[in-house]
Amino acid sequence: MIQILAKCLIKNWEDVASPAVRKAYGILCGAVGIGLNLLLFAGKFFAGTLSGSIAITADAFNNLSDAGSSVVTLLGFQLAGQKPDRDHPFGHGRIEYLSGLAVAMLILLMGFELAKSSVEKILHPVPVDFSPLALTILAVSVCVKLYMFLYNRGIGRKINSSAMAATAMDSLSDSIATTAVLVASLVGHFTNLNIDGWVGVLVALFILKSGLDAAKDTISPLLGQPPAPEFVQEIHDLVMAHSGVCGIHDLVVHDYGPGRCMISLHAEVPANENILDLHDEIDNIETELAKKLNCDAVIHMDPVVTYDGITQETRQKVEMLVHAIDDQITIHDFRMVSGPTHTNLIFDAAVPFNFRLTDKEVAAKIREAVRALNGNYFAVVKVEKSYI
Repeated sequence: MIQILAKCLIKNWEDVASPAVRKAYGILCGAVGIGLNLLLFAGKFFAGTLSGSIAITADAFNNLSDAGSSVVTLLGFQLAGQKPDRDHPFGHGRIEYLSGLAVAMLILLMGFELAKSSVEKILHPVPVDFSPLALTILAVSVCVKLYMFLYNRGIGRKINSSAMAATAMDSLSDSIATTAVLVASLVGHFTNLNIDGWVGVLVALFILKSGLDAAKDTISPLLGQPPAPEFVQEIHDLVMAHSGVCGIHDLVVHDYGPGRCMISLHAEVPANENILDLHDEIDNIETELAKKLNCDAVIHMDPVVTYDGITQETRQKVEMLVHAIDDQITIHDFRMVSGPTHTNLIFDAAVPFNFRLTDKEVAAKIREAVRALNGNYFAVVKVEKSYI
């Protein structure tokens, strides 16, 4: 159904890299979610009232909170799609994360309230009436929630939206929770065991877990999480495909919301080539990054000596020594400064986050290894973090 609606209502519906298309998908899925969740709430509330089941009623209000969450998500995509302005030159894309966080808070609040009601039902149990109609409504609800999980997951992957991925997992946990309520009703009817309140607690726990997961998925990009390795590799391959670039380092990806990012990096270029030609090529790379990855890019040129055999040979030796310490360490900005008594090898060493050695230990090991080289060399090394 979602794909049919997308083809009918969204212009250029296949161009999922476009912020306008992402916005349209988010609004469409939010609107469908509101409608389906309101229908589920009405059906389950009627079934809960008919049977006197706190678990079914709790599940109904869970769907009502989901409808509210869909409203927030819809508004989030609408506001996030606003164009950049003087006060927000990089757009409003992070509103999508804020809307996801608001959804998470609503889910957690509802989970807490339902847990409290379920505990009261455990302490003061009330018989639950068996109703075939109520069971039918619950069974239909499970199918609807599974459908919502599938389309939210599919669209979330298509437009690379963590908010929609969280909504998909919320729908999956809802279907599991409703299945538990359905089982509780059958157990109560066939065994006379009143486990309604306990299942209500289980439903509340599912809701709370969904809220915590959703909060984690939205807080992480707000705090500044690293880019996906696949995205970093895509940037690396695109830049290195140009013959004028010898290497890249100091890559930073600034996330201003899904599909809105700014890239800055250093590109190593031959020091003996024409600077105007190199500058033109760097401009072309920035344009290509903008077109293919939908991002703003700023590239700093780092000239490196490629025509001096001694420098190249020494760099290769140092790289071998560094890799002997650990293959994850890379070096860049290598240059040699000769003096009357010794030669300084000046370079940066990049190590991944959570590396097994401290920066001081890495620098000390590199200096010790360089001192062992013939030629009276001293390493002047700066250690920095990298996720390339």
